[in-house]
Amino acid sequence: MGFFEAIIIAIVEGITEFLPVSSTGHMIITQELLGMEITDFVKAFTVNIQFGAILAVVVLYWKRFFQSLRFYYKLFIAFLPAAVIGLLASDYIDALLENVVVVALMLVLGGIVLVFVDRWFNNKNTTEEVSYPTAFKIGLFQCIAMIPGVSRSAATIIGGLTQKLDRRTAAEFSFFLAVPTMFAAAGYKLLQNYQSIDKEHIGLLLTGNIVAFIVALFAIKGFIGLLARYGFRFFGYYRILIGAIILIMIALGYDLSIV
Repeated sequence: MGFFEAIIIAIVEGITEFLPVSSTGHMIITQELLGMEITDFVKAFTVNIQFGAILAVVVLYWKRFFQSLRFYYKLFIAFLPAAVIGLLASDYIDALLENVVVVALMLVLGGIVLVFVDRWFNNKNTTEEVSYPTAFKIGLFQCIAMIPGVSRSAATIIGGLTQKLDRRTAAEFSFFLAVPTMFAAAGYKLLQNYQSIDKEHIGLLLTGNIVAFIVALFAIKGFIGLLARYGFRFFGYYRILIGAIILIMIALGYDLSIV
């Protein structure tokens, strides 16, 4: 991996991590288009640059992120289901991650859900308050995203909508929840792959994190605007397109790998 590939991967990560489009599916296509060899360092790199994306949430919402202990209790309650299931089903999740067909099908199915989700939750009696029970239920929805191709942000936002949160509140809580969730997942994977990182890779890692951070800043702000104005339908059609592209590539004999 050179600096060009590192920057492209970081851009894709920064754009897709917080959008309801599945970063996994985009990584598959990007790496195939770049003709990248999936080495241990590439796997470690794609995990490590999530730290840059996480930092974007903290910077954008720093006044709201550093607040009362009650806020952190809610995040912990929401984070807990994924932490428990993630540890218990780690091997099974990794096995699913190697199945590109599962990713593509989940992209398509998730896209269909997003096309119709605005109709299902078009209730004007919404709230901006995330209670403890609501946080826990959103955390249960986050567990669905352990299936590769199911967007974490989409699952948690829809989880918030089922609890009558308005779109903006549901999306912002999804961003907040991403911080402990992604930090734990990225940290765990990094411990598994740290031996593949040499001194010569430090520059690539720093570049990737900086690019992912900057791109994620714009992606988060842009997503909130699009969501408030247009809803989820656009993202649903886009997911269906990406899933269809992956399935077509498989049918044409491409050997796709997932990191």
